[in-house]
Amino acid sequence: MIKEFCAENMEHVAQAVAAGAQRIELCDNLAVGGTTPSYGVIRAAVAFAREQGVEVMCMVRPRGGNFAYTNDEAAMMRDDLLCAKNLGVHGVVFGCLHNSSIDQELTRELIRLAHEPTDTAPQGIAVTFHMAFDAIDPDKQLVAIDWLAHEGVERILTHGGAAGTPIEENIGRLQEYVSYASGRIIVLPGGGITWKNAEAVANELGVSEVHGTKIVNI
Repeated sequence: MIKEFCAENMEHVAQAVAAGAQRIELCDNLAVGGTTPSYGVIRAAVAFAREQGVEVMCMVRPRGGNFAYTNDEAAMMRDDLLCAKNLGVHGVVFGCLHNSSIDQELTRELIRLAHEPTDTAPQGIAVTFHMAFDAIDPDKQLVAIDWLAHEGVERILTHGGAAGTPIEENIGRLQEYVSYASGRIIVLPGGGITWKNAEAVANELGVSEVHGTKIVNI
């Protein structure tokens, strides 16, 4: 089972890897759900993780709040994604919405920038669509899974319900996502999953990846 630890500084990165995290989601400002980390933090985290054989997924989010972005914010996201890609991250994490649905135009452009081969990333880098997914109209979420899978997104990070609800209350919805995705895209559960319940949640959902700020005991 892959335990993806959500970290907002280098101290936590080192502690999490030592405690058994196999992948890091790197961000800043967890108080608002995570924003794009700085150049220096990305560079240091990638260098450290590479030595440890651990992957780094970098958050690309210009601010807290909702997930509908202006043209200026979209330009920031493009620049930040390419910066992280050039620094050697394994992948990027973002989510863009419009009227409670995926902002297909911006999301498709960011996916293309991530997957496009470059000198520093000959195979491109992976994409996780983050918990903006949980803000999509529930009636549109299965269609969103279809669209993201078709566009080649590697995984969806989701709590399966409103932020702050116990993960146990959302198991049924998460199981529905996993069944519907049917291996076309990875469903990565997060939010309320800790080192204490990670194995039980993963077993109940039939998944091999889990995410959280307490996914390992540090």
